Amino acid sequence: MRALILGGTGEANRLADAAARLRLDAIYSYAGRTESPAPQSLPTRIGGFGGTDGLADYIRTERITHLVDATHPFAAEIRRNAVAACAATGAALIALERPPWRRSPADNWIEVEDVAAAAAALPDQHARVFLAIGRQHLAPFAAKPQHAYTLRLADAPDEALPLREASIIVSRGPFALAGDLDLIRSRGIEWIVARNAGGSGAFAKIEAARQLCLPVVMIGRPALPERRATESIDDVLAFLGHDACLGA
Repeated sequence: MRALILGGTGEANRLADAAARLRLDAIYSYAGRTESPAPQSLPTRIGGFGGTDGLADYIRTERITHLVDATHPFAAEIRRNAVAACAATGAALIALERPPWRRSPADNWIEVEDVAAAAAALPDQHARVFLAIGRQHLAPFAAKPQHAYTLRLADAPDEALPLREASIIVSRGPFALAGDLDLIRSRGIEWIVARNAGGSGAFAKIEAARQLCLPVVMIGRPALPERRATESIDDVLAFLGHDACLGA
């Protein structure tokens, strides 16, 4: 068994730690979009594969038998490539997925399918908007230049943003409720745009919006090909042929 973990998430990091403790033959892969990725306890590669064919070639060259897709829920391209590459090579595939956030009666969500729909859902009149969607998905919001946008990014942008009025906060999660309440209040945020990434690391802004009765434009997850998936690291370790229950 030789595994490739497509990572970049907290769940992937915890899986890598467990795999290292079990001395599994595994490689951890970063997409390379973060300037200073967290060090891993497994051998690590950084950078893209060059599409489905490139990933399939890597699987063959490295003799990968098992692939674990533990990428971000919105990393649709690599997730689709993983399905196709495993089908082409015969490698076994499992996705490690965090559950999405669920709307509560106290939430004021406007649920949309994609980023373009999120931009369209914002009001026509001027508003102060917290865009919590990353730097690669900002272009549609240029169609609403009347808004004052606040962005929170893991790394400082290395090129001009497509937004006329944007304030940038460089910070990495996990984020705490008190901090996000302070951010929203101090900047007079009136709308929040978020992707339904799930998990606890970025949920503080959703809880803050709930407490402050603010509208949240919630972008749903992209549709993906059918594949084996689990929310449990123990399930992934069993898939890799090892008992879990590693203890603390």
